[in-house]
Amino acid sequence: MKSENTKAQMRKGILEYCILEILSRKNAYAPDIIEEMKKARMIVVEGTLYPLLTRLKNAGMLSYRWEESQQGPPRKYYELTPEGDEVLSDLKTSWNEIVQAVEIIRKSS
Repeated sequence: MKSENTKAQMRKGILEYCILEILSRKNAYAPDIIEEMKKARMIVVEGTLYPLLTRLKNAGMLSYRWEESQQGPPRKYYELTPEGDEVLSDLKTSWNEIVQAVEIIRKSS
C-alpha cells in the first residue's frame, strides 16, 4: 500500500516530540516510555527507541541517571535538560501550527 511509507514517515517524525513530551512530565526508564507510547497506540520497539534516546542525549536534550532496581540490574532513567525543554516548547508551537494548517485545508475542501 502506497500510504504505508507516508504513514511511517509521519510517525517517525513525531516520535521525538512524543518522547520529549513524556519526559517533560516525569523522568522515565525506557520500558516506561514504550508502555506509555503503547497506551497511546503509538507502537515503538526498543530497537527504535534506544537509538533515538541516545541521539537526543548526544544533542543535549536529555540526560540520564542510574538507579538501583529491586528486580535486577540498575536502570537508566532519562530526564529532560533545559535545552530539551526549549526544544519541546518549539516543537509544541510547530505541532500546533501544523495541526491548524491541516484543519484549515481539510475544512476548505
